[in-house]
Amino acid sequence: MRTKETDKLLGRFVVIASTRDMARKVFNSPAYVKPCVVDVAHKLLGADNWVFLDGKAHVEYRKGLNGLFTRKALEIYLPGQEAVYNRYFAEWLKDSKEAGKPIPWMVHFRELITAVSCRTFVGHYLGDEAVKKIADDYYLITAALELVNFPIILPFTKTYYGKKAADMVLSEFSKCAAKSKVRMAAGGEITCIMDAWVLNMIESKKWREYEEKDEIPEGVEKPNPLVRWFSDYEIAQTIFTFLFASQDATSSAATWLFQTMAQRPDILDRVRDENLKVRNGNINGVLTLEELESMTYTRAVVRELLRYRPPVLMTPYMAKKAFPITDSYTVPKGRSLGLSWLNASNFGPGAMVIATTYMSLRDPDVYENPDEFDPERYYTGDAEEKGARNYLVFGTGAHYCIGQHYAQLNLALMLGKASLMMDWKHYPTPLSEEIEVFATIFPKVSGGSKEYS
Repeated sequence: MRTKETDKLLGRFVVIASTRDMARKVFNSPAYVKPCVVDVAHKLLGADNWVFLDGKAHVEYRKGLNGLFTRKALEIYLPGQEAVYNRYFAEWLKDSKEAGKPIPWMVHFRELITAVSCRTFVGHYLGDEAVKKIADDYYLITAALELVNFPIILPFTKTYYGKKAADMVLSEFSKCAAKSKVRMAAGGEITCIMDAWVLNMIESKKWREYEEKDEIPEGVEKPNPLVRWFSDYEIAQTIFTFLFASQDATSSAATWLFQTMAQRPDILDRVRDENLKVRNGNINGVLTLEELESMTYTRAVVRELLRYRPPVLMTPYMAKKAFPITDSYTVPKGRSLGLSWLNASNFGPGAMVIATTYMSLRDPDVYENPDEFDPERYYTGDAEEKGARNYLVFGTGAHYCIGQHYAQLNLALMLGKASLMMDWKHYPTPLSEEIEVFATIFPKVSGGSKEYS
């Protein structure tokens, strides 16, 4: 563990919990800490956004979202996801053939992940042009959420452009919510996460009406969970948090996955063979969830990639009160850096406590040769059991990632489909093996973070 004072513009005292057990303690101590991202996040995501809720309010809100990521729900989303991969991979093959030379692909990975996320979250309520616009502008949101940004939105700053991009996404998602309410009320089938949530709202509203009249029709079951009616904007806010949680992290994972597979064609061949076998040679067929889950080697590759190149290295929390993180050290509730107007009381009280994941995922006592990429540790090895407490890729505790199973299955689907439709080769650059942090980690590029846009 170490402590340090951050850039004085933040007015924050920071404690970094670097060991596995201390990181787990941060994740599992909602009575002492709560997620804080960065100060400007409240302005971009909305101060009343559910991700900033704490305690019982957070638990109750989350209950209404858990059903959107069940096995039954995930299977509904699969055809739409596979359709996106079919389209984009065909376009990539065409673009690569026309270029006739190696081209940078990171920007394409980001657009692909935006497209598959949007189709999963809001279906076809969002047009292709809007998806492209979100993909092009999303890096502005990421840049605005950098730790050392000035926490006030001033014209022509990163936070200014990030706020404009966030407002655009929220506006588009609000329109999608209105369309979903009309369609689901008319008896439409669920095609995306938004549909599933809206249908639960509609059924919950009907149930309450039945209860008020004391006339519950025979055969009608009480919705579980019973949720309230959300406005279009509230729905948009929540769906935006799903995009916020998935976009950079999954783009990072996809980038490293393609690069690593190019470097390990032996592993890619095994992935290809497994996918061909499960699909019975029919690469154009739509995969079922059961078939996807049966691809144990492909899923082991994804699991290991997330350990080897964990997209999120640090998760910031705010101390709500003095937090005894060890027997000998207590994180203070708040500590001003002596700046009369740029102090913690103005930009949110509490010291920042950052839980790190990298060291736990590189623990040599758990992972033999931890700096090597080796899917066997999850395929035939004991890493799943031995490293159960170390695998903090998706956090743990009250605020663990609600979409962790979706994320891993989606990456397995992407990799399997890519292996069947394409082959690829990596042309290293002097920087491509170095890591750059832009919210999540990416291979370093010469032009900096704007090349991620």
